[in-house]
Amino acid sequence: MVVDHMQAYDLFLERISDNQREIVECLDNLFLTFPEIGRKIRFKIPFYDYKSWVCYLNPKKKDAIELCFIYGKQLSNIQGLLEDHGRKQVSGITIYKVQDLNLDFIAEIFSEALILNDEMKSLK
Repeated sequence: MVVDHMQAYDLFLERISDNQREIVECLDNLFLTFPEIGRKIRFKIPFYDYKSWVCYLNPKKKDAIELCFIYGKQLSNIQGLLEDHGRKQVSGITIYKVQDLNLDFIAEIFSEALILNDEMKSLK
């Protein structure tokens, strides 16, 4: 059975809790307001692309979602939200409730990640 991207996204939303779904939908709406951003399900979770992978939303235990930035360790993290959990490249923000979302800070981090993504692509 062939599943298109929208169906795959809907299947992902069905697999997670209501709380996680609320967080994911809020972040998804934010990311898709940026020009040229695409969403694709990879490894059964949503990835957001701009020329290459920028970030992904990973369901976690304790009813949370981790927003992971592929090159998160290279971001400035002036907002103090990113944690690497011992990972070499990826850093993320664990979100437990939609009320915890600071969309202004997340938009700043996402914008910085897009700039870094552009720089990384030009080096290749």
